[in-house]
Amino acid sequence: MSIQAAAICAILLSPFILAAGAAAQTYPTRPIRLVIPYPPGGVQDAIGRPWADRMKSLLGTVVVENIGGGGGELGASTVSRAQPDGYTILLGNSSVMVINPIAGSHLSYDPIGSFDAVSILGHAAQAIAVNPALPVRTLKELADYAKRNPGKLSYGSPGVGSLNHLTGERFKLLIGSPDIVHVPYHGAGPAIADLIGGQIPMAIPAVNGQLLAFHRAGTLRILAVTSPERLQGAPDLPTASEAGMPELTAQATIWLFVPKGTPREIIDQISSATRKALAEPELRQIYLGSGIEPSSDSSPEAAAQLLQNEIVRWKPVVKQIGLKLD
Repeated sequence: MSIQAAAICAILLSPFILAAGAAAQTYPTRPIRLVIPYPPGGVQDAIGRPWADRMKSLLGTVVVENIGGGGGELGASTVSRAQPDGYTILLGNSSVMVINPIAGSHLSYDPIGSFDAVSILGHAAQAIAVNPALPVRTLKELADYAKRNPGKLSYGSPGVGSLNHLTGERFKLLIGSPDIVHVPYHGAGPAIADLIGGQIPMAIPAVNGQLLAFHRAGTLRILAVTSPERLQGAPDLPTASEAGMPELTAQATIWLFVPKGTPREIIDQISSATRKALAEPELRQIYLGSGIEPSSDSSPEAAAQLLQNEIVRWKPVVKQIGLKLD
């Protein structure tokens, strides 16, 4: 391209560049929509809604919209098709952004190609929980019980393809007990209810405030959590690694994403506000009380890198168990 042609192109493009820059400088001028791709009342709400509340003074009004369906696909695809202007944000977790894309071949979005990562809000560990009537108190005792009683043990999860499901399948592989039956539910709530009621002897739900309250009341028993270190909100619970199963370490990550092509200035603005919110003791305490470990690095780069790392990590497990979500 000649110098003259390049100059002409620069002149023609300059209004669009200036418009994009001006939009970023004035952002936001209207309410922002946070899409939570699950029905109201779940652990995602416990993370997304407090974040939205904190944004009022740091960024602007954030309106939460729950768009459930398809294991999170409906909400995620809605955001992927939105204008890349910073006014539609996705609260994405490991199931929606990692497991679904690996196990599904007809997904309407791509976790990397359809979105720009903004921030990591936190990490939610899974719990290996049993009904108190089951005669086990440690993860090793649970493994021994499964081996002594082939075909008699089952576990509940929030659904096929969830990180909880994959954690259960990894547990089966580690102890060599493939006959433990997976019982999928439509969400963690029904699984926990059946665990307490004795309909299932074991469940692998995400750790949250309600689950910790049930454990402390003795209505269910948490044998171990799958976080790398003991939870700040429940330091009395041993980790799976401490119980002799470091390969069972698994955390669900909760990210913020925007549609691909959102101006970097806007991404940085959302990320900066999120970083300030996560540094506030009040929000941190809300998350810790719900069993969520707030992120220590919420930069866009850290969020994007962790997403790629998680896809690489879980792909062999999904393939090994033959999981298909189509």
